[in-house]
Amino acid sequence: MKKAVKYWCVTGLLLCMFTVFTAFLPGYPNPGKLKFPYRKAGLTPQQAAAHLLSRFTYGATPGEVDEVVKEGPEKWFAQQLEAQMPDDSLNELLNKYDALKLSNTQIVAQFPKNAQVLRIAVKDGVVNRDSVRTNPKAYRAQLQNYMQQNGLKPEQELLQQFINQKILRAAYSNNQLQEVMTSFWFNHFNVSIVKNDCAQFIPDYERDVIRPNALGKFNDLLLATAKSPAMLYYLDNFNSSGNNAEKPQAQKQQIKSDTGRMATMPKFKAKKALGLNENYAREVMELHTLGVDGGYTQQDVTQAAKVLTGWTVYPMDNNGEAGQKLMNRVSADKLQNSGFVHEGDFLFNPNRHDTGEKTVLGHHFAAGGGYEEGVQLLNMLAHQQATAKFISRKIAVRFVNDTPPQTLIDKMARTFMNEDGDIKKVLITMVNSPEFWSAAAVREKTKSPFELAIGAIRALHADVNQPNQVFNWVNKMGEKMYYYQAPTGFPDKGQYWINTGALLNRMNFGLALASGRIPGVKIDLAALNNHHEPESAQAALDTYSKLIMPGRPLDATIKRLTPMLNDPKLMDKVDLASAKTPAATAAPANVNNQLMDGQAGIKNKQKNNFMAQQTIAGNNSMLAQVVGVIIGSPEYQRR
Repeated sequence: MKKAVKYWCVTGLLLCMFTVFTAFLPGYPNPGKLKFPYRKAGLTPQQAAAHLLSRFTYGATPGEVDEVVKEGPEKWFAQQLEAQMPDDSLNELLNKYDALKLSNTQIVAQFPKNAQVLRIAVKDGVVNRDSVRTNPKAYRAQLQNYMQQNGLKPEQELLQQFINQKILRAAYSNNQLQEVMTSFWFNHFNVSIVKNDCAQFIPDYERDVIRPNALGKFNDLLLATAKSPAMLYYLDNFNSSGNNAEKPQAQKQQIKSDTGRMATMPKFKAKKALGLNENYAREVMELHTLGVDGGYTQQDVTQAAKVLTGWTVYPMDNNGEAGQKLMNRVSADKLQNSGFVHEGDFLFNPNRHDTGEKTVLGHHFAAGGGYEEGVQLLNMLAHQQATAKFISRKIAVRFVNDTPPQTLIDKMARTFMNEDGDIKKVLITMVNSPEFWSAAAVREKTKSPFELAIGAIRALHADVNQPNQVFNWVNKMGEKMYYYQAPTGFPDKGQYWINTGALLNRMNFGLALASGRIPGVKIDLAALNNHHEPESAQAALDTYSKLIMPGRPLDATIKRLTPMLNDPKLMDKVDLASAKTPAATAAPANVNNQLMDGQAGIKNKQKNNFMAQQTIAGNNSMLAQVVGVIIGSPEYQRR
């Protein structure tokens, strides 16, 4: 008997130890670390769930608030941190986008830029270069035929697939936090399709650089972005070279190819004259790590740029590029022994590296260094106190409000420093803090156009078959995804998104979505209410406001929206106000007055009533107008 008791005691102790041990293993959800103080803030479990979903997803789906309450907010958040929820349905939708599975090298081969295609076609004797000017129509036809015969595709097709997958992931992924953080970090480490050199590499940049590191260590994310072709081309570090003119020619790095020929490594792709380029060094300090007030000087920027000379892109073009041909003849061992570092699409070229002494932020780099200097520099920047504060503030602005309290930022920054920049733990510190649940945080963020569109799609359980139509609306509302030109990324402030023209476009979007007027986007409004048809427009407003905006006090919103319910010329007024109002004019209150006072003129006297007694997929005109008004309402613009 004593042996049996002893056996079970020991077994129980081992099980307890195993539980405690595994709870601290990487990747193991541990809701015990999560203690959300929402009750102290006066929030009900439903309101807390709604707040969590508004911050860490692109919007709640029907019934999801109640599901989170039942599961427990802490457990739901722990699962989202792990980003391991199955996404079988989403993956089926994404399977048709074959270009998204390609490597950068394959993309360059299959989706060449026009100039590359022209060069190859001229070389093959298919196109006469003079015809570009003398007969452009014939030239375009010849080029298109050449591309089809050789299995080449226009770059725009690649970018269209990429944008489509972004919309589908945001709308349907079960790992919503990962998608939200992917967008956050992409915007933080922004690159733009507008810059021609880097456009081809942006799909891989998001897929293999940003998304896998979105919930990892900040240092890993920083290093991965620095070595990506998208960033190297976007901020011009790919052709940044040190001034080593004083070095004897014999000391310049050479490698012997497998054919026995000695050759200095070529310059690869360099549209600009070689020399020191400070663009990336400046932005990695100002925008990526320390912040504009991070304590660095112009001298630090210049020195950092020298540290990062030689960081470039491994040649990918198989159609005549000297760099690619030489690389194909040189073994990996010979490259490594000569000081080259080749990792995926990244190449460190020692021939371009400044080998002199450098000092950045007081840290001395001895003469004669190479690739590791850049790694040390980025690691140093990632672990600065200024970086911890800068990154913590940006995260708090994204998830709390536009002016987060300093007390919260300080707590998050301490976690950042103590936990080696662990993004998950910084998020846990934030969501465990009372500041996250305060009245100053709940519903105090403004949805960007993308968040509005995807949130409405999720709230209405829409079926999206043509994601490009959603992109067109997001663009019309002011957010052309992946096209923001400045390295700052889109501002994360409500005042940037909300102005008179923007609100009118948002109202137009809500009405178009609810009435089934966006091609390739299907909704069934009746199904959201279990096919119970409301008795009146007022009843529909009450019911669908609660369905679309669960966990919110809605009395004031319903009162404000009621005058719009039976306005037969609502869309005419929206069109007229939109035509008369410059997009940059602020004054949200005036917009609401324009839409509700019943005094605005009619843009087109011949137009029929916007809803015109039609029935669309189970959505009667009254219900569509009610839901459209809710989506366009000021309250729905908040998250």
